[in-house]
Amino acid sequence: MKPQRAALATACLCLFAGVLCAAPTTQNKVDDAILTLKQKAQVAHLDVIADIDHARLATQAGQPMPPARVVLLSDAKLNSQILAENIRAGLDLPFRVLAYDQSGEARLIYTDFVFIKRRHGLSAEFAPRFSATLEALVSEVTLPSAPAPTAQMAKDHGILSLFSRHDFETTVQNLRDVVTAQQDTLWFAEIDFTKDAHSEGITLPNAIVLLFGGPAPGGIAMRAHPAIGLDAFCQKLLVYEDTAGQVHVLYNDIAAFAMLHYGSSDRSHHALNERLTQTFKSAIQ
Repeated sequence: MKPQRAALATACLCLFAGVLCAAPTTQNKVDDAILTLKQKAQVAHLDVIADIDHARLATQAGQPMPPARVVLLSDAKLNSQILAENIRAGLDLPFRVLAYDQSGEARLIYTDFVFIKRRHGLSAEFAPRFSATLEALVSEVTLPSAPAPTAQMAKDHGILSLFSRHDFETTVQNLRDVVTAQQDTLWFAEIDFTKDAHSEGITLPNAIVLLFGGPAPGGIAMRAHPAIGLDAFCQKLLVYEDTAGQVHVLYNDIAAFAMLHYGSSDRSHHALNERLTQTFKSAIQ
């Protein structure tokens, strides 16, 4: 049954039964969209790495914000093939889709291959498979949807980078320790790209992405800029080792993503950038 007919049939049943059917809220729509995405991911044999409800977590932390919920879905083989071309693309993997409330309207936004290609200077080799998988994921979500904006996107856009004085394993452990020691921060997941690639018969340098976030500061930063929950929250920290043995730590510039999505940023975005940079430096320098 088509969605329009299903909705009409439901309305008729409600009237026939003599009850009042409440219209779904934006939160209901956000939740339904995420449920649909996770069901489609199961069919496509994608791993659900994280399902992060920004709004509920922020509200629990005392900083209410509009409904926003992001899901990260992984195809280990596709990730590995892309990373074999440019390991820095790990900052934008795996698939990410955000359902959120913008000015009272539930919407869907996602990171497409154009975004990753421009940001990391990739070839178009994996565009068809990436795009087909993403389209299959979002095609049955009835919300207005669009990819993240790329008009102002250039290579390395919004990437903050640090060098570690330590080896790869020590760097990763130090970062885990310093992040989890913060009382207002939650640890969500991590993806060992090197291990995943090995299971697919692909050789990669040491590379891992760490996923975490602070619900209270995140709620403040996303309150007027909820779409940045796609890229800047949760925080993604990519740690990788280059061929010379130098360990790099990459993360997203929150203010840059606010500008990308909304054309403006505020004090909270810059304050979080400063806090994250000082936190990471304390672990690696």
